[in-house]
Amino acid sequence: MNIIEEHRTKVRAGENIFSIEVTALPGGDRPDRMIVSVGGAGVQGESVADGQIEVASTAAESLGTVLSETLRHHAAVSASGGRRTRDRPAAQGRPWTPQLDAELERRWIAGDPVAEIAQHFERTPGGIRARLPRVGCDPERPGEYLPEPPSQRGAAEEEAHV
Repeated sequence: MNIIEEHRTKVRAGENIFSIEVTALPGGDRPDRMIVSVGGAGVQGESVADGQIEVASTAAESLGTVLSETLRHHAAVSASGGRRTRDRPAAQGRPWTPQLDAELERRWIAGDPVAEIAQHFERTPGGIRARLPRVGCDPERPGEYLPEPPSQRGAAEEEAHV
């Protein structure tokens, strides 16, 4: 007489209900093959998963890991449309104009907070901090310009003495 071992599980995940059935096929002291059947139903009873796979029992654990990682990765990519999941500010990535640079400098020197400036320009706070040195402002000290670089100090002092 052959004894076939079966395990059945029903799990609710989100709005879906999945059923998983694992059947160990006879093969001596230790079954060498397993059949894994998966079914799933959505809120309206529609099928969201259906299939079966046969796997060597020695490979079942590693297959489970591979499937888990692959499905998580695919779900994350699908949910984000292949992009980052956070919404991007409207002007992120657009070039800066001389007028925008002048306004950025004015607002920074006036003491406006980075978050407020970022919102005004429709850019990220990191993008604002990265742009500040290009307009001569110190991103580490709100309301201040960058100090004059040592290479420029000597030239300016020499011109003043001439």
